[in-house]
Amino acid sequence: MALSWNEIKDRALAFSKEWADESSEDAEAKSFWDGFFNVFGVTRRRLASFEEAVKKVGGSQGYIDLFWKGMLLVEHKSRGKNLDRAYTQAIDYFPGIKERDLPRYILVSDFARLRLYDLETDSQHEFALKDFHKHTKLFAFIAGYETRSFNKEDPVNIKAAEQLGNLHDQLNNVGFEGHPLEVFLVRLLFCLFADDTGIFEQRGQFGEWIEKKTAEDGSDLGPLLAQLFQVLNTPPSKRLKNLDEHLAGFPYVDGKLFEATLPIAAFTSKMRESLLDASALDWSRISPAIFGSLFQSIMDTKARRNLGAHYTRESNILKALGPLFLDDLRAEFEQCRRSEKRLIEFHQKLAKIQILDPACGCGNFLVIAYRELRAIELEVLSALRKAGQSQLLDVSHLILVDVDQFYGIELEDFPAQIAQVALWLTDHQMNTRVSEEFGQYFVRLPLSKAPHILHGNALTEKWDQLVDPKQLTFIVGNPPFIGKQFQSASQKAELAQIFHDVKGAGILDYVACWYRKAAEIMVVNPAVRTAFVSTNSVTQGEQVSVLWANLFHKGVKILFAHRTFQWTSEARGKAAVHCVIVGFGLLDKSPKTIFEYESVGSEPTALTVKNINPYLVEGSDLFLENRKQPLCQVPFISFGSMPNDGGNFLLSSDEKAAFLRSEPDAERLLRRFAGSEEFINGLERWCLWLKGVEPRELRQWPTIMSRVKAVQDVRRASTRETTQRLGDTPTLFGEDRQPTSAYIAVPKTSSERRKYIPIGFCEPSLVASTELFTIANAGLYEFGVLSSNMHMAWVRAVCGRLKSDYRYSAGIVYNNFPWPDQNKEARRNIEEAAKAVLDARSKHEGSTLADLYDPLLMPGDLVKSHQALDRAVDAAYGGPKFDKEAQRVAFLFQRYEALATPLSRANRSR
Repeated sequence: MALSWNEIKDRALAFSKEWADESSEDAEAKSFWDGFFNVFGVTRRRLASFEEAVKKVGGSQGYIDLFWKGMLLVEHKSRGKNLDRAYTQAIDYFPGIKERDLPRYILVSDFARLRLYDLETDSQHEFALKDFHKHTKLFAFIAGYETRSFNKEDPVNIKAAEQLGNLHDQLNNVGFEGHPLEVFLVRLLFCLFADDTGIFEQRGQFGEWIEKKTAEDGSDLGPLLAQLFQVLNTPPSKRLKNLDEHLAGFPYVDGKLFEATLPIAAFTSKMRESLLDASALDWSRISPAIFGSLFQSIMDTKARRNLGAHYTRESNILKALGPLFLDDLRAEFEQCRRSEKRLIEFHQKLAKIQILDPACGCGNFLVIAYRELRAIELEVLSALRKAGQSQLLDVSHLILVDVDQFYGIELEDFPAQIAQVALWLTDHQMNTRVSEEFGQYFVRLPLSKAPHILHGNALTEKWDQLVDPKQLTFIVGNPPFIGKQFQSASQKAELAQIFHDVKGAGILDYVACWYRKAAEIMVVNPAVRTAFVSTNSVTQGEQVSVLWANLFHKGVKILFAHRTFQWTSEARGKAAVHCVIVGFGLLDKSPKTIFEYESVGSEPTALTVKNINPYLVEGSDLFLENRKQPLCQVPFISFGSMPNDGGNFLLSSDEKAAFLRSEPDAERLLRRFAGSEEFINGLERWCLWLKGVEPRELRQWPTIMSRVKAVQDVRRASTRETTQRLGDTPTLFGEDRQPTSAYIAVPKTSSERRKYIPIGFCEPSLVASTELFTIANAGLYEFGVLSSNMHMAWVRAVCGRLKSDYRYSAGIVYNNFPWPDQNKEARRNIEEAAKAVLDARSKHEGSTLADLYDPLLMPGDLVKSHQALDRAVDAAYGGPKFDKEAQRVAFLFQRYEALATPLSRANRSR
């Protein structure tokens, strides 16, 4: 049993007095350091050796006075000798020490003074021996008390995962694979962590046991590890009486972590070295919040090349946990911290919180949630102690929050195991903080309680069989991001089953299933609140009316929301996903909070609002119709034309040249053909446009005749009756919507990096594909409004997405857009500003729209002309100045509601 800090201080004071008047003869050094380690309840002989031989700088033989491999090197001198020289001598030993055994600390002493160097933090502390009891916290690493502030960028997390990955590969290569290997690695993870954090009584106990008790060739390591796992699963009273003393020194762990019998692994000397290298790392620095995902990634050799890609920034997780419940709990604590009665009641409340992550992966959300709950509990206990409570009680009786309050569902077995272990590791880290705060050693062994992690499919499992909905408090997580076009047949079937009563559910993202199942739990217990990280597509485009109309029908209200932001990992070059976080529940609350982002990579600004609509802006709970006609009196927008030709009407520039070599008189039948990509990037693509060409002319050109015949064959071979009928007119596009006069072209798909979608005027000779919208009979006014920041704010809020790119639409975006009221002056101002934009473009001859609207390259004159256009359009609306885009979009929704409501009433009255 480890000592409390009060006991350590008492022993340190006694040790100082004992040696205060002693001489520092070398013969007495061993007893001095035995006494020093005994202050911390540790046997020096189990950790450190005296006079260990090493080669010094220059190759001469040297002897380290005291050496604890990987942790501490001691150099002592006679009383009054120079401690600087002692430090230099200690450093001279480093070339002769294996890299994994290099110490983090150097301690030099002359038996009257102690000076401790922390080589990692590049700090040092010196004090007189008589003041040793005042500085015992510096030596927390000896007692196993050391706590850390976990830096998400700490390279030890990645290094640890890489080393376990290396060991995984070696075991896998010799045939130790599959589920046994996964369980084996999880057990090693626990032992490595326990070795450096005080779960095992002696720090370094596991590594020392491997080094001293197993053969260098690794031949007996597998069987001995199997024996160790058995020991860890056996209470001391039931262990063999003649057990090796090193094995007998390991504690009883339980928690079923070591229960299952595994095949015995076969190690080589290289594999043993790999495990010793892993053991030499300081596992007390590992953050379970991110290490779980890193550890999972070792199962994929390719993914391991970019390990940082496999864990999520803690700050992103807290974006969901904070407004869901942590902020409220901290506020409640501040209100009750001066009342003992209310503090006790609040403490009981913390112990009753139950949290479910139904897509938990390696448990990142659960780990952070548990850590934060324990941190709040520690503040409560500290406040109670100051108020006179809990001073004489055993600290183990004070801790009420435990891992069994946490529930998870995970499809894959390995991350499910990691999630459970990660919560235990977090539990121990928090227990260490309790030990430091209260001066009592506290470790929960054996592991009598465990988190409830279900290995299964969250969409087919019944959540209420894992956790009682009546007892559940919060649901949180980061379900899979899979759009409709990327869903497997089984995933589509799961979605269809969950939304069996919802028309049009086939367009939904996979993540929508978790929203529906969470809402069903809330119907049983309306007090449950949920927050999901999701692709922003569930709050944009046509998905909104399908998903949120169903949820709102069940009584769901959106309580807080993070608008689109970049959900990133720490990996360099890792593609970021654009996400939203939606917090929702059946019990409404006011006010609500929208977290707005100036750009997807910036920090959020909190906006207090009365209501959050499903597009995540302030406004009424409404849904945009997929309109056939524009909401306002503006020109009609149309899809471009569809060849439906099997590619026979379309030509690249090279194909065009080849075509004209065979049919040089047919050039007038070729037209430019453009979709979004061609229009924005200035790419050349061509089509045969045979509309209005007399049959007698077509007969002149054999190449054209063969292409027309091929079109007919493709159409008649179709399984669709409509397409088959098009075979009767094989000289024409399948769908012809080409304007006969100049038109505005709007790309259907455009990069989200651009502040403005590049639109422009086109002559009717340019044939628009279905990837280009056309607006005929439109002029500078329409061009100006559609090119403005006001329209782009609407686009960003309501359009669908292809990956993260804007996916413009007629029915949702254009036809629902609330245009400004027209007056002559406002219209003239917009037209003048729009012309200035076109003039600015024309000055950059040879630059494509992609060049001109690249956010890094956009010319200054074009930027200024767009800014002037934005001001002219804003003025036409007569609205207030908008500080945030969420405010701008809220204004547009108010205008939309004012315009749409009379139309809806009129339609209902018909």
